Amino acid sequence: MKQIRKYLTELSNAHGISGYEGGARDIISGYLEKLTDRVEIDVLGNVVGIKEGDGLKVMIAAHMDEIGFMVKHIDDSGFIRFTPIGGWFSQVVLSQRVILHTGKGMVYGVVGSKPPHVMKEDEKGKAIKIEDMFIDVGAKNKEDAKSLGIEPGTPVTLDREVVDLANNRVTGKAFDDRAGVAMMLRALEMMETDATVYAVGTVQEEVGLKGARTSAFGLNPDVAIVAEVGIPADHPGMEKKYSDTKLGEGPMITVIDAGGRGLITPRPVLEWLRKTAEENGIKYQLEVAEGGTTDATVIHLTRSGIPVGVVGVPTRYIHTPVEVLSLEDLLNGSKLIAKAVESADKYFGRKE
Repeated sequence: MKQIRKYLTELSNAHGISGYEGGARDIISGYLEKLTDRVEIDVLGNVVGIKEGDGLKVMIAAHMDEIGFMVKHIDDSGFIRFTPIGGWFSQVVLSQRVILHTGKGMVYGVVGSKPPHVMKEDEKGKAIKIEDMFIDVGAKNKEDAKSLGIEPGTPVTLDREVVDLANNRVTGKAFDDRAGVAMMLRALEMMETDATVYAVGTVQEEVGLKGARTSAFGLNPDVAIVAEVGIPADHPGMEKKYSDTKLGEGPMITVIDAGGRGLITPRPVLEWLRKTAEENGIKYQLEVAEGGTTDATVIHLTRSGIPVGVVGVPTRYIHTPVEVLSLEDLLNGSKLIAKAVESADKYFGRKE
């Protein structure tokens, strides 16, 4: 438990929006150098740890990028207008403390808006849009803000770190999908296999599943697993009719996502993951999702088709600064991935 918490904490606390994943990639590369035979970084920025073997080629993918923002304009008074990178619910953004990653270093700021005290009555009942928010870094004017290194294109992330909750649960930012990366790293430590394993930290998932598409094409694996997060239905506002999944009941195996518009997990893959869990006494849950998708969507459509499945850790409040998961689920997800890789040849190897 201690090791996977270490992975999750370091990765979650790192910063890297889509296209600017360097902070997370440096950490992942360092671990992959110890856990695999060699590490490569491709043209798009995906990091690939290659564990050499003489069996099946298995890809494990988890995206490195987090949702965030980007500076688009600095007004004459030094206030910064920004655009979202990835999917945000505007009510989550207001009043957050953020970090602007400039060429001169990190600059801290806060997200502000018109205060309710001066709003008209009809405004008070409406959600404030991101386009009406701004970042205040304490600058006196536009030139002062620019002197700090802030300019259009400066990436912005949330200023938030992992802390413990009760019952081996933790909260932090970017568990989507640094939790998946942590699962992947821990699985690499656990597995004993003759397969060639490609452990891939993918880029730009939150803005179009881009890194998974190119890396899967280049690696051309025989089978793949995506390590991700999933949405449980175990807190107020989530009705049981949406899902039976909850924290503490094990990793989630995706049956379909995005109502089938994303991934429909191939039956052999579903059987492989379920039987692996059952044979190794790993508690798991099945996920049928109507919204959202993962890197698996583009991996399974690469070349002539790649069989792929998703192992997700149930995570509350995704795409917020206060995502919550169970470390026990996370560790069991790693065990499932490791055992699945070990048994992959049995299900997908060449038939005599």
